[in-house]
Amino acid sequence: MTSFFTAQPGGTGAYFLGEGPVWDAARERLLWVDIMAGDVHEGRLDTTTGEIRTVTTWSFEQSVGAVAVAETGDLLVAEKETLTHVKNDGTRTHLARVLPEGAPNRLNDGAVDPAGRFLVGSLGGDREILVRFENGDCTTIDDDLTLSNGLAWSPAGDRFYSVDTMSHTVYARDYPAGARSELFRVTDGHPDGLCVDAEGNLWLAVWGGGRVECRSPAGELIAVVDVDAPHTSSAAFAGPDLDILVITTATQDLSPAGLAEHPLSGRLFTARVGVTGLPTPYWNPAL
Repeated sequence: MTSFFTAQPGGTGAYFLGEGPVWDAARERLLWVDIMAGDVHEGRLDTTTGEIRTVTTWSFEQSVGAVAVAETGDLLVAEKETLTHVKNDGTRTHLARVLPEGAPNRLNDGAVDPAGRFLVGSLGGDREILVRFENGDCTTIDDDLTLSNGLAWSPAGDRFYSVDTMSHTVYARDYPAGARSELFRVTDGHPDGLCVDAEGNLWLAVWGGGRVECRSPAGELIAVVDVDAPHTSSAAFAGPDLDILVITTATQDLSPAGLAEHPLSGRLFTARVGVTGLPTPYWNPAL
């Protein structure tokens, strides 16, 4: 039987394309991006009320697809075409170019694998890529995607899930090396960002569907979280106990009538769904 939950708005800030929530346990802070604004936000989560208060924003000249954090608190930021290391003192260092300069596409969702390496994909062109940043360079994992999106791993770290949004497909494969296979498809909306809970189930934001779906490792629907914002973009477990599901949303692609119907669009939402998440792996700058 499918369980149903309802998410609550987690703050008053609204974002054009909120994405990529990351819980930094060591500093008890939430990180997320507003992609087209080129902003990385840091916030504090009130575990009693679910409210999220923004305390710091790092701005970049172009879009920002994703953010990751190192054990030291340094950030790894996927800018439009490149990866940038942002140290705690604010110093920014270019690490790698992923896409050609002036390319029509841009970097999108990214995540850190269990070994501490950063993976990031792209969107906006005919054949999109998913790469792993390691040893100062990028190793291509996929080069035939329509729109690379959510990335997550099983609790043991040996199973890897990835989203190809425009083909409506969620893939699974053994990790770090394994053949990609279709796990399931989403027909009512587009699959976007996702995370995995401590039991190994997937929590998938459905863009255009106003919901987050919980799926078993076999792809079976277990639960649905309703969100009063059509464009749910990603989800992550946060809080000291990893028991609060944080959901990002967007106002992008909403008509004036759609925004009037869903005025909470673009905000962060939170929900308690009766399970806990996995600790977020820290990016290892030495890899």
